[in-house]
Amino acid sequence: MSIGVLTLLIFGVVIVALIMGLPVGFALGGTAAAFTYFLYGTEAMSVIATRCYGQMTGFVIVCVPLFIFMGTMLERSGIAADLYKTMYRWSGGVRGGLAAGTVLICMVFAAMTGLSATATVTMGSVALPEMFKRNYNKGMALGCIGAGGALGILIPPSVTMVVYALIAQESVGRLFMGGILPGIILGSLFIVFIFVRSAIQKDIAPALPPQDRATWQEKLTLPRGVILSVLIIVVVLGTIFAGIATPTEAAGAGAFATVICAAIYHKLTWQIVKESCYQTLKISAMAMWIYLGSLCFTTLYYSIGAPDFIRGLLLQAPGGAWGAIISMQIIWFFMGMFLDPWGIIMITAPIFCPLVTDLGFSLVWFGIICILNMEMAYITPPFGFNLFYLKGVAPPNITLGDIYRGVLPFISCQIVALALVMVFPQLALYLPSLMN
Repeated sequence: MSIGVLTLLIFGVVIVALIMGLPVGFALGGTAAAFTYFLYGTEAMSVIATRCYGQMTGFVIVCVPLFIFMGTMLERSGIAADLYKTMYRWSGGVRGGLAAGTVLICMVFAAMTGLSATATVTMGSVALPEMFKRNYNKGMALGCIGAGGALGILIPPSVTMVVYALIAQESVGRLFMGGILPGIILGSLFIVFIFVRSAIQKDIAPALPPQDRATWQEKLTLPRGVILSVLIIVVVLGTIFAGIATPTEAAGAGAFATVICAAIYHKLTWQIVKESCYQTLKISAMAMWIYLGSLCFTTLYYSIGAPDFIRGLLLQAPGGAWGAIISMQIIWFFMGMFLDPWGIIMITAPIFCPLVTDLGFSLVWFGIICILNMEMAYITPPFGFNLFYLKGVAPPNITLGDIYRGVLPFISCQIVALALVMVFPQLALYLPSLMN
């Protein structure tokens, strides 16, 4: 049987399994186990187990549950309310100020947690009611939270970057530093879009009335949440950039720092700790099953010689090396409409990364454009994760259609940011080049 036919059969079975509602990890792993058995017999099954065991004992993978725990604790700590209070004081007096400030808080949360869900759910609970109360347009309010929350996988620390680093055998620290400038650029594009649209459509995001605006004394009074947020970012990113700690060690320090924050806010109760640990376990288990399933899948796919087949198809794209890179982006974009971003990375990165290296591109740069594309996947209809997170915390009268319409302009901003990083690779490579 030809590799092309086998490829169609394997991916066809995976798609059918996903349509039937099977989790991504089990769809990938189950398909790999079945095809391995029928193609190579029972003796080959041990290869899958050996490969999975070798990958799961890596030290880097320990940072995944630690970053997830940071996010779950911060979600319950009370820092978000303090940050929103500061943003409300400073930006509420201008059109679009609450929406732009919400994106800014999402950027801060991204630099503390590494998860998309944390900022989306937290700001959906804190900022969305305030914007609706101030007569913000539904699309503007929903779009800024959905898109801002997605920054959690681009601005480090990012759990999704760790997943890519494990597959690509690339430095987690270098990827973290590579995401900083693109993350700031994308967040700034969101904010500029909000202000420009608010200036053109004056009723879409009204400013606070004069009687509700803060005085200069109130503005200059920094809540403890601002100070604690800066300290957490310094503890995690500062130690990695300076070479003081590995990402795993920095994740442990960050997790401890979030526990201290919860204690400062008098939220360090047994119930909150238990809920945070339980949520960490659920998300980590999901991530590990996806990782294991993808390892099984890629082991099978390599064994049938598929990477050479895919390589040949991509190299036939018009435009040579850049044509292959652009084709990968298009594949990711369409996969992102239907699949989990972690699953997409684990399916495609083992196939794409060797080709990218052979074409002479940096795997750090490629990783950042991969994460930018996966960030789009979080808000791309119909199955973007953030769309459903937002639906879960939005008022009952908000439909998925409202959320879809709200995020579409922000997807355009993401495409612009992706194009900028592709055209100017130093946006992703400058800070990693300065690392100790």
